[in-house]
Amino acid sequence: MTFDLTKFKALTFDVYGTLIDWEPSIIAMFQSVADQYHVELSREQLLLEFDRARAQLQRVRPALPYPEVLRRAYDEFCERYSIPTNTAERELFANSVMLWPAFSDAKESLAYLHTHFKIGLLSNIDNQSLSFSTRKLDLVADVIATAESVAAYKPDHDHFQAAFKSFADLAIQPSEILHVGQSLRADVIPANELGIHCAWIKRPGRSLGSRLEDAKGALPDITFDTLQELAAHHRAQLSIGART
Repeated sequence: MTFDLTKFKALTFDVYGTLIDWEPSIIAMFQSVADQYHVELSREQLLLEFDRARAQLQRVRPALPYPEVLRRAYDEFCERYSIPTNTAERELFANSVMLWPAFSDAKESLAYLHTHFKIGLLSNIDNQSLSFSTRKLDLVADVIATAESVAAYKPDHDHFQAAFKSFADLAIQPSEILHVGQSLRADVIPANELGIHCAWIKRPGRSLGSRLEDAKGALPDITFDTLQELAAHHRAQLSIGART
């Protein structure tokens, strides 16, 4: 049976990895530090070093502001490879969110989708950092839940529960929300646990949160490589519905 996107009233999005392309910037920062001190690691290994540090830091409660997560991830990387820390480098990385670009399909796809759905953003980020990204996306979301506002990180359920409350004020129930994310670990799995529908945006060439060891039986309702494909699928379903 075809999964019907037209039945939903709202879409909630993971931001970093789904709408904002953060992995190349993180790799480039760690690569720059590693190159200076002749630490030979592949791009995948550099990304895994960040992910290892991120996972530890995001267990800290109350939740750390994301610039502090990045700052401490830099420190842990330097300590692990006996690299002297550099204050300027550390602060550059801590504030690098403003440099992370949107995926090429994100802005146009969101503009289309926002004409048909309320839009929510569920992100493991602080409010100020998110504002840099929403301006790049030219998006004013209807609902926002950040790590700063809920004092937790996905895959904890706090973002989702906060969004459910906000959407209830708009007369939208959880069954009418489709969650959209790139991370199996942080988005698809909690959506499964909460019993809400979800779409996986695979983003070929990107792996944070979606490696085999992250899957743990994650079951998206529908899968696309890009957000543009999701928007096109919805457009096609609307067209079919209009002809029947």
